[in-house]
Amino acid sequence: MYPDYFVLRRFPVSERERERERGMATGHDEHIEADNAEAIITRIEHKTRKIESLLKQHKPVEALKTALEGSPPKTKDERCKSANWLVVHRAIMAIKDVDGMFSSLDPEYYDILMKYLYRGLSTGDRPTCDQCLRIHEKLTQRAGLGCILRALADTVNTV
Repeated sequence: MYPDYFVLRRFPVSERERERERGMATGHDEHIEADNAEAIITRIEHKTRKIESLLKQHKPVEALKTALEGSPPKTKDERCKSANWLVVHRAIMAIKDVDGMFSSLDPEYYDILMKYLYRGLSTGDRPTCDQCLRIHEKLTQRAGLGCILRALADTVNTV
């Protein structure tokens, strides 16, 4: 009916790809993940220095944008996720004017920010939760309920 070039098919070509698609990681894949984790940690350390510099210059919104850029949601390594959470947390806590933040924060950051807000709420730390709730309220007004649904429904790319 359709020529072959109209049909997009993705077939695993090796046993290794079949195992990945079934979710069975081999020892080699775990080693690659560990090497990748070290590279991610190095990038996060660089990002931390940049954010500290922006915060010293009183640019908390730029610091938040930098913290949210290149977040490692696809990694399974908890060290990477925790290290990046600390960077994002530092930027979130520096925000004083939430309304002003949204006037200069691009909509492309809304979904990932919502994920980090839920991570912040899960800490149970009173100042963190208060700040996350303030931002959550304004973000929901700005981005709508779809932002909440996307953040909660995406169980693959967790932060």
